[in-house]
This record gives sequence, structure tokens and C-alpha cells, in this order.
Amino acid sequence: MRQHGFTLIELLLGLIVSSILAHLAVPNFKHLLASQQRQSAAQSLASALRFARTQAIARNQAVVIHAREDDWSQGWRVIVDVSGRGHLDDDNPVLLERQDSGQVAIVGNGPVKSQVRFSGLGEPVFSGGGFRAGTVHVCATDEAQSLHQIVLAPSGRISLRSDRAEQALCRSYSGTLAVRAASEPAAPWAWRK
Repeated sequence: MRQHGFTLIELLLGLIVSSILAHLAVPNFKHLLASQQRQSAAQSLASALRFARTQAIARNQAVVIHAREDDWSQGWRVIVDVSGRGHLDDDNPVLLERQDSGQVAIVGNGPVKSQVRFSGLGEPVFSGGGFRAGTVHVCATDEAQSLHQIVLAPSGRISLRSDRAEQALCRSYSGTLAVRAASEPAAPWAWRK
């Protein structure tokens, strides 16, 4: 009676081939995961800006969306600006809040560096009343490139673009991420070199 099965050598060769294939797939999977995180962060921030604008129009009152700790990468908070002091007044009602890990680099240019205020008409304005427009960039981790852009027009229209472009703001922020990553303790399952 003859048995059909695998020999030990065949099993070892199969294990070696599968481990080589897994080793080749891990970097691509990490790249895909990071890309999905960046895209999700861009879509979430664009949605939060649209929500803030809609709330300002619906309430006919100023609504502010501001970056947590003046860093969009840390998350954001949408508040009704009852007092006129924005996020500096803790008594202003919070409508929406998101807290992030800071692993996805998100930076805004001057007018939208850390906050956006929408008037009761849904127009982005400065505290003094002047019109505001700008771009928030979702940056690549390892290079000074903007991969996604949340563009705020003076009319209040918010658009999400996915153009790959060189961006100086991303260069300065990628250094901040590297310092932050070096100071955080490694996960217990992380590979050590």
C-alpha cells in the first residue's frame, strides 16, 4: 500500500518559498497602508471643513475648525464661536472632534496654518473679517512632496486634490516627524536592527 503525501524536504522547500514571497510582500503592504492612511486623513479633514461650513450656514453664526495643538496632524476640533474668541474660549460648544496620532504629516500654508473660521454665510474669513483662502497639504513621510491637497477657495468651496507636487512646507514637517518618531518608544513587536 503506497501512501501519498509530502516529504520533509518538500515541506521545507515550500516553507522557504512562502517565506521569501512574504518577505517581498511586506514592504509593498506597508507602503499601501501608509498611502491609505494619508488618503483617509485628507478625506476626513476635507469632510470636517465642509461640516464646519455647513454648520456656520445652518446656524448663521461663526464656526471655527482649528488644529489640535496648532498641528493638523494631531487632529482638529470644530466649535461654534459664540464668544468671538474661537478655540481660546473653553465655553464655546464643540461640534466635532478628531484626535490623530500625528504619523500622517498635514500642514497648512499661512492663512490655514492652524485654523479656519467660517462666517454665518459660509465664507472663510479672518478674525477681522478679511477673506481667507489657502491649502492644507498631506505630505509624504520621507520626501518633501504634497500627495493630497485640501484647497479652500475664498467663496468657501472646499476641494480635495491628489496631485503629487514638491512642497517646501512638507520638507520642514518631515524633519519634525523624524524627531518625533525617534523620541517615541518602539512597539514591542517592532523589528530591531
